[in-house]
Amino acid sequence: MKTFLRIVILGPLAIVVVALAVVNNQVVTLVLDPFNPSAPFFSLAVPLYVVFFATLAVGVLIGGVGSWFGQGHVRRAARQSRREAARLKAEMERQRPPEAPETLALRGPGA
Repeated sequence: MKTFLRIVILGPLAIVVVALAVVNNQVVTLVLDPFNPSAPFFSLAVPLYVVFFATLAVGVLIGGVGSWFGQGHVRRAARQSRREAARLKAEMERQRPPEAPETLALRGPGA
């Protein structure tokens, strides 16, 4: 079932990505100097689809980091709950009565 869903979802997505790369293969100059665009300090000539995919990758990375920071309180609560559970388990083990011996002791005839 997972393989089928993967094919149904990722197949069309792969087709769209390949089509985007084929259609947008013109070389563009990426200028990374906003103060002097006529004579930039650093510029890069890359195909347009590389700019698209790099922007997408950076967006996913920033979103992941933002999500990770946003869920910090959940991870902190989980750590505290694990510590509390371990503490309570250790306390329960200390208070448990000693186990009975596994062998039966028979009383003698004079008892």
